[in-house]
Amino acid sequence: MTTLTITNIRRPNSDTPESLTIENGLIKGWNLKEDGETLDGNGATIVPAFIEPHAHLREPGQEQKEDLASGLAAAAAGGYGTVVSMPNTSPVVDDPAIVRALIEKAATLGFARLRPAAALTRGQDGEQLAELALLAEAGAAVFTDDGRTNENARTLRLGLEYAHSLGLVVSIHAEDATLRAGGVMNEGAVSETLGLPGNPAAAEAARIARDLEICRMTGGRLHIQHLSTARALELVKAAKAQNVNVTCEVCPHHLLLTDEALRNFDALYKVAPPLRTQIDADALLAGLQDGSVDCLATDHAPHTRAEKERDLLDAPFGIAYIEIAFPLLWTHFGDTLGLPKLIELLTVDVARVLGWPAPSLEAGQPADFTLLDLETVRPVEPQTFKSKAKFSPWAGQELRGWPMLTVVGGRVAYSREDQASSTPK
Repeated sequence: MTTLTITNIRRPNSDTPESLTIENGLIKGWNLKEDGETLDGNGATIVPAFIEPHAHLREPGQEQKEDLASGLAAAAAGGYGTVVSMPNTSPVVDDPAIVRALIEKAATLGFARLRPAAALTRGQDGEQLAELALLAEAGAAVFTDDGRTNENARTLRLGLEYAHSLGLVVSIHAEDATLRAGGVMNEGAVSETLGLPGNPAAAEAARIARDLEICRMTGGRLHIQHLSTARALELVKAAKAQNVNVTCEVCPHHLLLTDEALRNFDALYKVAPPLRTQIDADALLAGLQDGSVDCLATDHAPHTRAEKERDLLDAPFGIAYIEIAFPLLWTHFGDTLGLPKLIELLTVDVARVLGWPAPSLEAGQPADFTLLDLETVRPVEPQTFKSKAKFSPWAGQELRGWPMLTVVGGRVAYSREDQASSTPK
């Protein structure tokens, strides 16, 4: 048996130091007197390991941007114990053999746990459903054509019905492609000033309105990814009030940044859906507070530095920051949301959206947890990122709430270099 006791740790909103013992990958109990290895938690706050429902790890086929090792190491450094990876890779994850290979490889790495999403349609072409039952059997956690919008309403209907019969959710990138057109940023006063093609808020709202009706008709489970506009949130709220089976996520970058960031034509801020206005950001934050937004996701989307240094019209969409997501949230919204709510949005609420058991730190549960230093202020240093995308919109910003240790399935998946090492009793 492998036994490890973490000492000198605190539960959220408690000043009492406690200890937690884990054995054979499970939590054995609190404040036990056990022989074996010990680790000093240095007074850190213990919380369930975060769950990331929406990240791009780029493997297979795009390993120059990220691979499983770098992406899952970055996730663990960010306090995440489980990651749902998106299927818009090369080849697309639409084959059960690819799902199994990804899961098997990730299990050998010792970082965050991988739960791959599989494509809803073959090749993510939006026309013919993938082999959903076989993909689910292989371990697919979600079905999505993320990276593309589902233009064929009938295909989405069939996908929702089939996925519902398998007990899985369909998540969508909600933009009307014809309204979005060639937009590279939010359509509004800033895009007009800069002379750049805009992506209107109506592109998101129009597609969500359509998809909510399809969800209502099928009774399937629809999850809206990276919701970015106040109008779209109004539609989701109204649908929920009518018991439509819909959930949605918001990304920290849509809370922290607006289209004003594009005034320097820096493609680092080019994301899809685009950074919107302060009015939208405020509405999303209010949605987190009142529960109309279900959970938080990063949409971690790494690219090479050379790609992000291209002209704004040609550079790819995406920001990679999974390892600083919690420090960003805690520093900027800790007082507004509070620690218990913030942790729920990153753990229990994600599990509920995905249909998974709620994570817990009680005896008998999987030993998946993170130790957080909520007080120490440190700068964002992209050169130290585990991710291959070693650049950031927040480079140099002083943040609090850094993960110190992440344990996944009872093993240490990440330990900050200045975290005390373990010692035998």
